[in-house]
Amino acid sequence: MLVYATTMVSRASDWFRQALRDLEHAIRSLEQGDYEWACFAAHQASEKAVKALYQKLGLEVWGHSVSKLLESLPNEYKPPPELIEMAKELDKHYISSRYPNFYPEGAPMDYYTGSEAKRAIEYARKIIEFCRSKGL
Repeated sequence: MLVYATTMVSRASDWFRQALRDLEHAIRSLEQGDYEWACFAAHQASEKAVKALYQKLGLEVWGHSVSKLLESLPNEYKPPPELIEMAKELDKHYISSRYPNFYPEGAPMDYYTGSEAKRAIEYARKIIEFCRSKGL
C-alpha cells in the first residue's frame, strides 16, 4: 500500500457517495440471493468509504485491503481493533467472491451464503459509519 500527501482537489464526497451506492448494491444483491456479489459489494463499499476518509485528510492511497487501509490511517483516525477485524473478513471477499479458480471446484455462487452476505453488509455499514464519524 502506498500513501502520500496530495494537493489535488479533494474527491472525498465522490468516494463516499459511491461507497453508499455500493452498499445499496450489496443490499439488493442479498435480496436477490446473489450472495457472492453482496459480499463483494460490501467490500467495495468499505474500501471506498475508507478512501474517502483519506481524501478528506488530503492523502492519496493505493491498495484494496480495507484492513490495511484502516491500520495505516494517522493515529488520531485509527479505528478500534474490532473494526479492523471486521475489515479483515471483508478483505477475504475481494477475490474469492468473483473467481472460480479460487476454489477446488465450483463457482463462487456455490460457496456463499445468506448469513455471510448479511454479516458483510453489517460490517460495511459499521466501517462506513466510522468514516462518517470522522467528518465525512
